[in-house]
Amino acid sequence: MDNLHISVGAIITLVTVALLFDFMNGFHDAANSIATIVSTRVLKPFQAVIWAAAFNFLAYFLFHLTVARTIGKGTIDPAIVDYYIIFGALVGAILWNVITWYYGIPSSSSHALIGGLVGAALAKVGFSGLIMGGVLKIIAFIFIAPFLGFVIGGTLMVIVSWLCRNMAPRKVDKHFRRFQLLSAAAYSLGHGGNDAQKTVGIIWMLLIAAGVSQAGDTAPPGWVVLACYSAMGLGTMFGGWRIVKTMGNRITKLNQARGFCANSGGAITLFMATALGIPVSTTHTITGAIAGVGSTRGARRVRWGVAGGIVWAWILTIPCSAAMAALAWYLGRQVL
Repeated sequence: MDNLHISVGAIITLVTVALLFDFMNGFHDAANSIATIVSTRVLKPFQAVIWAAAFNFLAYFLFHLTVARTIGKGTIDPAIVDYYIIFGALVGAILWNVITWYYGIPSSSSHALIGGLVGAALAKVGFSGLIMGGVLKIIAFIFIAPFLGFVIGGTLMVIVSWLCRNMAPRKVDKHFRRFQLLSAAAYSLGHGGNDAQKTVGIIWMLLIAAGVSQAGDTAPPGWVVLACYSAMGLGTMFGGWRIVKTMGNRITKLNQARGFCANSGGAITLFMATALGIPVSTTHTITGAIAGVGSTRGARRVRWGVAGGIVWAWILTIPCSAAMAALAWYLGRQVL
């Protein structure tokens, strides 16, 4: 479709749908930020989502838009992007998020969006529309991010256990109740900094396709960035309660010190990925960190069956959201 034929109404509609996805991303992934501090009773659920939402938004002031550039220019060929590509990608991602939220499956909103882009691009032009280097890098981090979370979270737990070996358990819990607030804040910053930028990249891609922004621009318009961070923060405030239980205690039993190490391991991983411009899954990252923390008490302390079910959701997310996006692209061509 000729870029000049993308109407103002179509642009407004798609930007609105993109912000809806961003809201759902915060809603769906809120459990990643708050599960540990809720399950360890450091904060009540309502307090926890307000805490997480505030730091989701504060990430706006701290992170460069490296992830947005990867999404906007490094996943599919910007030359093939049109109304239908964006529509298909967003619908596919939103449908997968709704399905996994309904069944309480902590899947990745990030990879649902990547799958949506890939599926819509394949439906339009085939594999020639993909930037394989960017896609393969994202797929690689499906495994690298949780592994890093596992290693860093487990290492922090070993260090904390050694440092606190002569302290009374009650005293350890008292100190780490405060530290957990800081680690949850850091994780929420990483969540906002990595995840909100993905929707920034999608809207930026749309604006370039419509001729509103130029392909040579080094950054998207400021209003796009502010709107995306705001939408994610609002989504987090409403919370994804169906997923909190799975993330908080079904993988492994957490206390204050273990919750601190899990959130810190996840936050460090997210900061690293965002600095490198790699869109990763906050769900994958925190799951790996929680499993790493639990494994320091022995392999039996981790419910590997629950973790395995989550891994299957990871594996299925990109192909399932891609299939839904391809179908949405086709239906969009017929009715829009």
